[in-house]
Order: sequence, then C-alpha cells, then structure tokens
Amino acid sequence: MARDVVITGIGLASSLGEGIEPHAQALADNATPVVDTQSFAPYPLHPLKPLELDKQIPKKSDQRQMEPWQRLGVYAAGLALDDAGLKEDAEAKSQLQVIVAAGGGERDHAVDAAILSGLRNANRPGAFLNERLMGDLRPTLFLAQLSNLLAGNIGIVHGITGASRTLMGEEQAGVDAIRTARARIAAGQADIILVGGAYNAERRDMLLLFELGGFLRAGNFAPVFTRSDAPGMITGSAGAFLVLESAERAAARGARAHACLSHAGAHRSRRQPGSVAKTLDELLSGFGPIGADALAISAATGCAGITEEEAAAIAKAAPKARRVATGDLVGHAIEAAFPISVALAASALSTGAANEAIVTGAAHWRGEGVARLVKA
Repeated sequence: MARDVVITGIGLASSLGEGIEPHAQALADNATPVVDTQSFAPYPLHPLKPLELDKQIPKKSDQRQMEPWQRLGVYAAGLALDDAGLKEDAEAKSQLQVIVAAGGGERDHAVDAAILSGLRNANRPGAFLNERLMGDLRPTLFLAQLSNLLAGNIGIVHGITGASRTLMGEEQAGVDAIRTARARIAAGQADIILVGGAYNAERRDMLLLFELGGFLRAGNFAPVFTRSDAPGMITGSAGAFLVLESAERAAARGARAHACLSHAGAHRSRRQPGSVAKTLDELLSGFGPIGADALAISAATGCAGITEEEAAAIAKAAPKARRVATGDLVGHAIEAAFPISVALAASALSTGAANEAIVTGAAHWRGEGVARLVKA
C-alpha cells in the first residue's frame, strides 16, 4: 500500500447539471438545491437535469437498450474519461479497469400493478402469480435489470477492454468501490481504474421500497442535518465516476491530478445506539491530524439517529472544518452517494476551494465509510 493514488478524471451529473464547474460552484456558494416536491408527492427528490445523451452515447441504439440509471452512469463515465484525457487513448483503455457500484434494474410498473391487482381476487393466488410471472415478464426486461450491465455498457460505449467488477450493497457498494480501487492501485495490483456509480431516484418502486422501511422524508425539503421534525432520506438522481491513477503513471503522461486520495476505509457496525459514531471515530482517527481549514463532505442520509451520530463524529475529528452534506446539493444517491461525495471533495481541491478534505458516509441501513483527500 505504498504508492500514491491521484484522481485525474472527474465525471459528475446530477440535478445541478454536469461536469466539475456547476458542482464546485454549488459547493462554494451553498447553492439552492433543485428539488421536485410534486411529481412523487409526498416524497421530495432531486431530479436529474436533462442530459444531451448524444455527447457521450452517440448511438441511439445504445441509448434505447439502456435503462435511465445505466445511461446516467455511462454518461458520467464518459465525462470522467474526457476529463482525464483518455477518451481517445486506446492503449490506456486496454489497461483501464472498471469498478462499478450498482443496484438492481428498474421494474415494469404496469406488469407489477396488474399482478398485484389480480392477486386480490384470485382463487389460487400462488398459481395465478406463477402464471403471470411466466407469461408477463419479458426476458429482455430481466436481462436489462442485471447490475453488471452498467459496467458492460461503459465498456461497449467507451471502448474499454480492461477487467471490470460490479459491487452491490446499497451505499456500502459505493464505499467499497472507492476503497478497493484505491487499495489496488496503492498495492501495485493496478495502475489506473475507472470507479463510480449512478442512481435514478425517479422510480416509484424504489420510493415504495424505502418508504416501507421508514427511510424517506415526506413533505418539504430540509437540509440533511436539520430533519428532526421528519427524519429520512431525500433521494436524488445522480452519477459520479472517477479516474484513479498511480501518481507515477499520471506524472509520466503529463496528466493533471485534481487531488490525492490518501485514505479510504470502510466498516459495517451492528447499528446499536452509538455504534455509528464509534465506528466513524475509529476510521477517522487513522487519518492523523486534520487541518483547521479542511472541508468535510458528508454523505449522511438524514435518517434518525445515524445522522446525528455522523455529525458528532465529524465534529470530534475536525471541529473547525467546514461541513457540507452532499444530500443538500444533489440528494442522496444510494450506491452513488459516496463516489459523488469523493468527486465533490476532489472538485473542491482542484478548484482551490480547499487544501484538504475528508469524506464520511453512514448508510441508511448498514455500512460506514470514510476517505481523505489532499492536494496532489
């Protein structure tokens, strides 16, 4: 774990727009978030700003066969490759490894609704369900739901022929994608990796899933750390990919390094009262002293209990740091939440808004992660 790891490419797309500039500006100005409180009422969310897909996914046939979350991920990956100066470098793309944090594909809401409605009056519910599942679910729909298709589509559209890995597990998938990518490069197991994820929040099936668990905030928007009146997530459609590279390789090709990713850690506490704060304390203590002018980017969810514990851990580790919640800017993007937070931190260092940044994230159900970025 001896080699320095730098970030040479940043690809961001969210409700704020695309690229480094709008996100760095929003981070600096505490910009008013873009929130839709009507389309999925009573649940607010941050909708994706429309993308000109042709810029990163030229073939209409490729666009049509992807679901929205896949198009978003492929688009963000293309932005990162452009930023790193790798889009036309066939040799580099043959060595480039891809690590993706992904969830499941989107459901056919019409089929789901028809099956649930029919079950109410079915004389033999089990037989009815099996028959409808066999007859109504199209094989192409099932294939489109496979999580590793995002990595596959990134490879197809952008011509990447290196190895790929897909991690699942909600927010922790994003944490471990970043952690694994950094560890592989630091240990000399890889020289360059494209890592990130994407999430489409504009899905009624996901809103239903989270509401059944009691994890959503209903009503109006409120900042992540001030939701005690109605705790919960406000999700957002967003994608982020980063090009991580060994410092030696980046220097050899004359690439600009936005920041150095000096640490990345993960844990999975049992989630008893106080466990999140304790876990984050332990992870953050491995960073050593954190400067008074550091930036603290938090991927906190807004859910009760764990959000307060995350705030306490940040205050203990970096009492003078400026704290920003990613969810206040672009919403909570589940698998992509941690990669987006790291990308925002790297953007701040790249634009000179900070010299050091820490990133934290305690997931809504399980998993905690931290990262530290310093000037390259």
